[in-house]
Amino acid sequence: MTRIAGLASNRGRNLLHVDDRQPGGAELAVVLSNHADAPVLDAAADRGVPTEVVERRGGETRRDHERRVVDALDGYDVDLVCLDGYMRVLSEAFLDAAPLTLNVHPSLLPAFPGADAHEQVLDAGVAVSGCTVHVVTNAVAEDGSVREGDVDAGPVVTQEPVPVYADDDRQALKERVLYDAEFEAYPRAIRWFAAGDLEVTADGVTVDADDGGDLPARYLASADRADALRYGENPHQDAAVYRDDTCAEASVVGADQLNEGAKALSYNNYNDADAALNLVKEFDEPAAAVIKHTNPAGAATADTLAEAYSDALSTDAKSAFGGIVALNRECDAETAERVADSFKEVVVAPGYTDGALDVLTGEDNLRVLAVGPLGEATERTTEKPLVGGRLVQERDLWAPEREDLEVVTERAPTDDEVETMLFAWRVLKHVKSNGIVFADGTETVGLGVGQVSRVDAVELAAKKADRDAEGKDAEGAVMASDAFFPFPDGVEAAAEAGVDAVIQPGGSVNDDDVVAAADEHGVAMVFTGHRTFRHD
Repeated sequence: MTRIAGLASNRGRNLLHVDDRQPGGAELAVVLSNHADAPVLDAAADRGVPTEVVERRGGETRRDHERRVVDALDGYDVDLVCLDGYMRVLSEAFLDAAPLTLNVHPSLLPAFPGADAHEQVLDAGVAVSGCTVHVVTNAVAEDGSVREGDVDAGPVVTQEPVPVYADDDRQALKERVLYDAEFEAYPRAIRWFAAGDLEVTADGVTVDADDGGDLPARYLASADRADALRYGENPHQDAAVYRDDTCAEASVVGADQLNEGAKALSYNNYNDADAALNLVKEFDEPAAAVIKHTNPAGAATADTLAEAYSDALSTDAKSAFGGIVALNRECDAETAERVADSFKEVVVAPGYTDGALDVLTGEDNLRVLAVGPLGEATERTTEKPLVGGRLVQERDLWAPEREDLEVVTERAPTDDEVETMLFAWRVLKHVKSNGIVFADGTETVGLGVGQVSRVDAVELAAKKADRDAEGKDAEGAVMASDAFFPFPDGVEAAAEAGVDAVIQPGGSVNDDDVVAAADEHGVAMVFTGHRTFRHD
């Protein structure tokens, strides 16, 4: 375990934060101050952390004082020294006798060194500040004077940026740098040290842990607020939408709202419109999707956009009421007329003909978004904020081709069934787990979404197909499942509903029983070898 000696002259909030977090298992072994009344001493003592006070005596040289500091730390067996507002410039008398010593400075060095960093930042009018964790190096001349140019000049270990706002004063900036930058960067540097990933040599600092790539060791995200929203998911929650100007992919955040007189998009509108747009991006053929609560109420491809929309809507027109429509082609007047026939909140498309706009902008509070050409997927990762952190993963861009399908039943699927399987899987990627899609041709006929049991999801899809679909049902349909069937009951329920073929990942310990159930009912089944969970 890494043992830290913390040196502070005042409150030592970074040291207390490190004690709370214990990055990499490091512990605060002792807190030392050069002021007997420093608040950090009482705070440390309340936590059971030993404390030491070494005040500078009258007439005592800098180096003699530092030697007494070294003596005070003797016996604590520390591996690392961390300074936190320790208002003493250190010389070789301390640094050569102590372990590696780090400091956190409240600006992005080498700009704005010294004790008045925040004032320098504000006077300079820069847009970004932050903090720097650096190795402490000797800044004291032979005669005991401070070499100002060597203060805060040690090798940089890590930095963390924060924005500077127009209405910032020193105190506001100081607090944000502390909480948003120092509380992030200092534990990171200690974690690297504790893991053995931080190496300091005469040539500088090497950090083995600071990897790049799609999932880097450090994840920094920057975005500008595009709009303050009326509220969040619920009226008592404040919300805003932030825009990433580095995103080259078509997105609802970067879309133009073509009917400016209509009310602005809500938090839920953005979320659902994003889900709808991502679904129709799956297809090269004319495609339409209707989304409610980020789940598809229906989706389809067809020879024309209007047909695709009608097929998607007919899956569950009742649930589609007040939903979000996404199209992967320029919206024409015929499609627009069909969209306008029932209440929708938002329609998203690459663009619109003049005739389509005449129809859609005549609808009260139907928001019309133009995202431009869909093009290729350029964003490689997605993220989900958590309390205390965030999850980051690769986007699920995989979908099977014919050659990826492993036939596991006595009956092989027909060519038409295979085409439907490939369509259903691309829709399935956008269905909340446990997710089931029933499809016929290249249109959905029933969906079971967000269930805690897979057989429940099958039964729900069958119920929706028989009760809510218009002009279609589950008879002869293909079923797609986002994960394997743990028991045969899901396939048995599907066969009872009229399903003739199944596409699923496979991989259950009960695969043999599941396949046997399919064979018993004459159902064709293929494995993809890939799961497509969606949990948010």
